[in-house]
Amino acid sequence: MAKALHTTNVVNTFIRVAEDCPARGGEEPQPRGGQPTVATLQYAMIAAAPYKFTSDDVVFATSAPGRALDAKATKQERGLAREAFFSKGQACMRASPLGKRFGWGVHADADGRIAIYAVGSKRYQALAADPELAQTRAMRSKRG
Repeated sequence: MAKALHTTNVVNTFIRVAEDCPARGGEEPQPRGGQPTVATLQYAMIAAAPYKFTSDDVVFATSAPGRALDAKATKQERGLAREAFFSKGQACMRASPLGKRFGWGVHADADGRIAIYAVGSKRYQALAADPELAQTRAMRSKRG
């Protein structure tokens, strides 16, 4: 019997920045100690290709198992690693540092493909006011 796979994908949803997000605009995350962070990896992936990837694509590619696969990994190896990763529930884009710390709202379109928009931008405001979209917030950093 096949294991049930979990997903982080959402459709027609806008994830606004967390209520306790310190950024007043979209900030580009910087590497820490010369090493990329989850935030820098997610930002680079989504900013370079808006509406190309789903949340699952981004979450897996920026996770430790996803980063452990090198360019030589076969499609089958990638598929097996992804299946193992999503056999357990994973944190969604609501838990991403982009919305918690760096001031980026995440929009998922009707196909579940995502893009980011800086808090305070006209596009962010339009998405936050769109009654056709499910509205949610990134998770708070601190208990409140």
